[in-house]
Amino acid sequence: MKVDALVNLWGRLIQESGYRLTEPRRVIIEIMAKSERALGPQDVYDIGREAHVGMGLVTVYRTLEKLEELGLIQRVHHPDGCHRYLRSGTGHQHILLCVNCGHSIFFKGDDLSTLFLGISDSSGFEIREHWLQLNGLCPTCKRAGGTKISEE
Repeated sequence: MKVDALVNLWGRLIQESGYRLTEPRRVIIEIMAKSERALGPQDVYDIGREAHVGMGLVTVYRTLEKLEELGLIQRVHHPDGCHRYLRSGTGHQHILLCVNCGHSIFFKGDDLSTLFLGISDSSGFEIREHWLQLNGLCPTCKRAGGTKISEE
């Protein structure tokens, strides 16, 4: 789905969930729909204030929470202990996350049922779901020696 259509869909879903689609919320939706990297609330706020000076940090947090609740974005864990957010994948996918710049991509995982069955048998746990996130350096950051590069 093209980004403009995605932004319109997300805007409609926000409204259907009882939220008004204000200009700051539209800006936040556009940022999240376009971004290919995981963004923290402060990142969204900083980027969003360039387009809408009056945007508040509370609006960013509330909008991110609502987008996550609607399943449109998902929370990812960053090694620094803070959460970031990115567009949700489609179907059953896993995440590769650059710990330097936040660039992320989804990939389809192999069948892990044999591994989970073994873990279930040895631990006694009934495994109902899983979430897999692999952290590392994207090709750009790897070429740069793993040093912080400029944000998009």
